[in-house]
Amino acid sequence: MSKRKIWQRRHLASKMTITHQQPWPMKLAMSLLLIALIGAVAWWTYDLGRNFAFGPQFNQDQVQSLRQKLELLTAERDQLRLEANTIDSKINIDRSMQKELTEQVKTLTAENQKLKDDLAFFEGLMPSATGTDGVALQNLKVEVVSSTQIRYRALVMQGVKNGKDFSGELQFSLGLVQAGKPVTMLFPDPKTGDAGKLKLSFRHYQRVEGLITLPDGTAVKSVLAKVLDKGQIRAQQTVNL
Repeated sequence: MSKRKIWQRRHLASKMTITHQQPWPMKLAMSLLLIALIGAVAWWTYDLGRNFAFGPQFNQDQVQSLRQKLELLTAERDQLRLEANTIDSKINIDRSMQKELTEQVKTLTAENQKLKDDLAFFEGLMPSATGTDGVALQNLKVEVVSSTQIRYRALVMQGVKNGKDFSGELQFSLGLVQAGKPVTMLFPDPKTGDAGKLKLSFRHYQRVEGLITLPDGTAVKSVLAKVLDKGQIRAQQTVNL
């Protein structure tokens, strides 16, 4: 054998690797075992995660019981909400009624005071009015409302034996001070004519009240009220302020 052939055999022998091949049933068994192990680990991981995320599991009866409790609490909540709305409505109605009653009380109090004044007038005039047919001006009251206005109130009466209606007018003479000087002012102003007069027309009595506007820069010191009948004074009364 030549040297070249001997070298080729040695070179081929150095490249060869000896392997041991396993039978295919054993490979299949190993694969199935690995798949089962992976599946078991996956299922255990899923169950652990589900328990961690959702807590313990409930059976059907427990779920039904919880659903019934939820429905009951929802019904109670709706009932309480309805009752609360009803209470709010009653409170609003009560407040409205209270406000209305307060206004009525104020009105009745004012009317009651007027009736008391009328009664006082009648009681004071009855002795002198009995058997006469004269006209009387009673209880003249004057109060300062502002620097330019005063309010007056009085009662004009006629004797009880006089069965005729009285027709006349009411006139005021105001004593004012303007720029340190006394000034007299008539109200209503005679220049306004009949349309501006404070007319009186009654059989037994008539209440009169109103506002008088004063000139700027004046101060009222006295008020003289006169009952006139065709220009003649039938009754009068003075109030000093």
